[in-house]
Amino acid sequence: MLNYIWISLIVVGIVVAVGNDIKDEARNTYRNNIPLEATLVTQKPPTALRSTWEGELVISAEAFNQFYSLQSAKTEIHQPVVIATASSGESSLSMAAGATTPERWKEMIKRSSSGDKLTGTVRSIRFAEGGQTATVQIIFEPIRFVKIKAVTDAVWSTAKLAVDIALGLIGIMALWLGIMKVAEEAGLLKIVTRMLTPVTKRLFPEIPPDHPAVGAMIMNIAANMLGLNNAATPLGLKAMEELNKLNPKIGTATNAMCTFLVINTGGLVLIPATAIAVRAAVGSVNPGIIIGTSIFGAGCATAAGIIAVKILERLPRYKKEMEVENG
Repeated sequence: MLNYIWISLIVVGIVVAVGNDIKDEARNTYRNNIPLEATLVTQKPPTALRSTWEGELVISAEAFNQFYSLQSAKTEIHQPVVIATASSGESSLSMAAGATTPERWKEMIKRSSSGDKLTGTVRSIRFAEGGQTATVQIIFEPIRFVKIKAVTDAVWSTAKLAVDIALGLIGIMALWLGIMKVAEEAGLLKIVTRMLTPVTKRLFPEIPPDHPAVGAMIMNIAANMLGLNNAATPLGLKAMEELNKLNPKIGTATNAMCTFLVINTGGLVLIPATAIAVRAAVGSVNPGIIIGTSIFGAGCATAAGIIAVKILERLPRYKKEMEVENG
């Protein structure tokens, strides 16, 4: 079911993005191939020895809003630009985002071919007397399919982030999984099982102390307490498989199954290793700062879950159902 939800969200996102791009294309939101007239101010006009020069594009708020059908610009716009004149006499313009750049141009710069500069062609340039101001007509590079490009960029950036995080987890996961395997082979698991027998008897009174399910549950809980969620998953499945062997009615959760599921879901943790590794992988300054709050939060959740499940399993309705199943 979850897969259908995910694919539906993806399809809806793509459809909405394509719909917005079609609307932008119909309205020509970014004024592709339409010349913009503005004033160019420069301290050093072009000469025969200088083909690239800097200037400032000046356009009134009213003219900018009218050109882009907006109401966002409130003051006169002053945008630094760079003009390059080719040997053929054709001039091109480029501009980067800055503090005074309008939001519409920032969006166009972000979606331009280079991603950090918006380029355009200077169709005409007429210098006034003195050579420091000119009237120019500019056609910016076409900006199309903004929304679908944003969706594509988000997919690629998220996929890259997932790979970076996964690679960062390899070392710490391998370390703790190795430690747990060594502990199992050395017989430490049996020692821990015997030490925790008084606790497991009270939590799972219907499970024999020497049953394989107890060992699997203890390993799962230990892995969760160390924050090794991925390592805990197969151990949890193994524990459920062993518990199901004691189930008088296959397919219906027993009290032990419900109690174990609550403990597993509560996420009782001492060292949130996975969370620390993820924080370290994404550049956290102090990835271990979450240890205290993780212990407190998970402890409260686990305690509340155990209390709830023990109360529910004693209610007449559930006791009656268990008697019928056992009978």
